[in-house]
Amino acid sequence: MDIQETIAAVTGGASGLGAAAVRNIVKKGGRAIILDLSEANGIKMEKELGNSVLYVKTDVTSEESVSRALERGIEKFGSINTVINCAGVAIARKVIGREGAHELEAFSKVVTINLVGTFNVIRLASLKMIENEPNQEGERGVIINTASVAAFEGQIGQAAYSASKGGVVGMTLPIARELATKGIRVVTIAPGLFHTPMFDSLPEEARMSLGKTVPFPSRLGYPEEYAKLTESIITNPMLNGETIRLDGAIRMSPK
Repeated sequence: MDIQETIAAVTGGASGLGAAAVRNIVKKGGRAIILDLSEANGIKMEKELGNSVLYVKTDVTSEESVSRALERGIEKFGSINTVINCAGVAIARKVIGREGAHELEAFSKVVTINLVGTFNVIRLASLKMIENEPNQEGERGVIINTASVAAFEGQIGQAAYSASKGGVVGMTLPIARELATKGIRVVTIAPGLFHTPMFDSLPEEARMSLGKTVPFPSRLGYPEEYAKLTESIITNPMLNGETIRLDGAIRMSPK
């Protein structure tokens, strides 16, 4: 698919990795619908990027909210042919901590947003994509999910986060196999340590220290590098059913 023809629904698109993906798509001539709970950031992005984007306040765990956002995007741009799932949360909780057992509600919240929310967007967006006219390759759409290296090397305290991201990795191939008959590709990116708003609360020294744990390049990843990979996935029709690590060769230690 040509990047200029991209009409992408980007969850978590008002900040971090999602915002970088949105900016890259618009820069290359595409358009994007920003699905995010942050009204301040979403409206700011809409003003910054102009008529090529549409912000819709969206809860990815709600069928009604996601359906409304997709409908509004189709009303504005005519169709949707790309999804980039970036919405997610992370917590650090030990199974047995100083205050007792890991709260079940906290575990459920992370899995619901990161895994169930991703699936919710996939199922509703793919229903719209199958209505698209296929291109010369027979392609109707591309779905890009965001997992994490924690899906493979979860650290102590990451049980909920790792479980949610492992689920995203696990459903990538079966969904790709199913949607292949509809001309829709499904690929997942598993980022390593990236400089996103999650790291903004850390001192510069702490961020530098974390970056040095990456073999090469020995730094935190830039959101723009994530955006470049989303572009490669969109434009390369043979990328399908795969989880791609984007991590500078890091393998996470237990803690």
